[in-house]
Amino acid sequence: MMQKLLIFQSLWAMERRRADGYERSLDENIAMISEAGFDGVSAHYTNRADVVRLNDALRGTGLKIEGICFPRGIEDLRLPLELAAEFPVSHIGLQPDIRLRRIEDCLPILDGWMQLAHDAGVPVFIETHRGRMTTDLFFTLDLLDRRPDLPLLADLSHFTVAREFACPADPETDALIRRILYNAHAFHGRVASSEQVQIEISFPHHRPWVDLFLQWWDCGMRDWRSRAASNAELVFTCELGPQPYAITGRDGNDTTDRWAEALSLRQMLRDLWDGI
Repeated sequence: MMQKLLIFQSLWAMERRRADGYERSLDENIAMISEAGFDGVSAHYTNRADVVRLNDALRGTGLKIEGICFPRGIEDLRLPLELAAEFPVSHIGLQPDIRLRRIEDCLPILDGWMQLAHDAGVPVFIETHRGRMTTDLFFTLDLLDRRPDLPLLADLSHFTVAREFACPADPETDALIRRILYNAHAFHGRVASSEQVQIEISFPHHRPWVDLFLQWWDCGMRDWRSRAASNAELVFTCELGPQPYAITGRDGNDTTDRWAEALSLRQMLRDLWDGI
C-alpha cells in the first residue's frame, strides 16, 4: 500500500451564519461533502447523542471522521475516547482548553492524555490553537523541548495572527514553524495573515499569504512522508470557518463563497501532494 492524503471537510465550516438565518441540516451538509468527493468530516466528539446522530448521517457514505474535543483536564478525554472506540475515528484532535503559565504544570496533563490515548489505542493529536495551552508559538516550542515526540495537529493560522508574522516569513520564523511541522501528524487548513485568522484565498492581493502557507504545508507533508509508515494516511482538514472567522461585508454575509474556497484549497493540497 502507498501513503495517502485524505482531505476532510469541517462540519463547523459548513455553518452559514448569514443574514438570512438559513442553515442547512446535518444530512444536507453530509450529502454536499460526500458528493463533492471529500474523504471525511471533522466533528465534535464530546456528546454521545451528537456522535450517534453524526454516525447515522454518515452511514453508507464511506466518509471517515476526525473527532474534536476540548478537555480541561486529564479525565475529560475519557468520553471522547470511549466514543471513538464505539464510533471509530481516524484520530482525535485535542484542543487543550486550559491556559497554564508554566511548562512544568502542563507536562503532567499532556502525559496523562497521551497515556489514556495509548491505553485506548486511539491516535490523539494536540492541536495548535489560540486560547488553548498551545496559544503561543514559543510556549508550544518549549513544550516540544520537554516532550519531543508530542504529536501535534498543526493549525498554523493561529500562530500567524497571534505572532503577527511578516510575509514573506523571515528565516527565524520559518525555522520555528518548521519545528512545529516536524511534530505534525495532521493539519487544519485555512490561510491567515498577520492581522486576520482567515483571509479570502481567492482574492489576488492575498496570494503572498496563500503561497506562504502552501510552502509550509509542503514542508509538513514532505516531513510526514519521510517518517510515516508506507501505508499511512495523512489527514488534512479544510476548515474555512464561519463568521467571525470569515470576514463579512456590511450586509452581514461572507465576502466570498467559503464552500467554493474549500474546494479550491483541496485542489491546492492535492497538487502539493502529487508534487512530492
